[in-house]
Amino acid sequence: MIIAPSLLASDHAHFGREVERADRSGADWLHLDIMDGHFVPNISFGPEVIRAVRPLTKLIFDVHLMCSCPEVLLEPFVEAGADEIIIHVELEGQVAPLIWKIKSLHKKVGLAINPPTAIAEVQPYLDQIDLLLVMTVNPGFGGQQFIHECLPKVQQADAWRQERKLPYRLSVDGGINFQTAAECARAGADTFVSGTTLFHAHNLRAAVNKMRQVVTAHDPAVADLKL
Repeated sequence: MIIAPSLLASDHAHFGREVERADRSGADWLHLDIMDGHFVPNISFGPEVIRAVRPLTKLIFDVHLMCSCPEVLLEPFVEAGADEIIIHVELEGQVAPLIWKIKSLHKKVGLAINPPTAIAEVQPYLDQIDLLLVMTVNPGFGGQQFIHECLPKVQQADAWRQERKLPYRLSVDGGINFQTAAECARAGADTFVSGTTLFHAHNLRAAVNKMRQVVTAHDPAVADLKL
């Protein structure tokens, strides 16, 4: 599984120090939420922040573009150091060309889906992506409560993955704490984005380890192996 602390929940006055803390924590990826104030009602940070912290860690940079016009941001974020770029299925007609463009830049492609959107909307793209991100809060702000009604989406996405033998990772983001991470693992998720629970912990390494243990204990695949 992948544990990905979300930089949005870190101390914004000390991005460099927080990235180094994540690097020492044993986390697998660093999740970077990019908000434009249009697609979501908030603004976060841009490619220059990514460029500034990129030399501080070898963690995978999982860049989530919550933006109305991501096409103008792809190359700047790739140049800044993104390893994977996530776009939203809600962009409708833009999705296919955006996937093509990200692949042409030799980066991994993620596709995100918001809580109100039917999971069926992602089906045409499942064989073209490296990761499916099921948002478990309405995007825009950190610290929100987990929406349990999103769990069936995770279950359905995992079922499609198994039926079609597709390799995409299944990620969850929003209100992910130790309890909800376990629920998502039982539903089939294998990648866990967590902001407040991890970055607000006094000991980030201990929090990452605890989340990894909780997820492993509730991962059906791991449980099957133990039998």
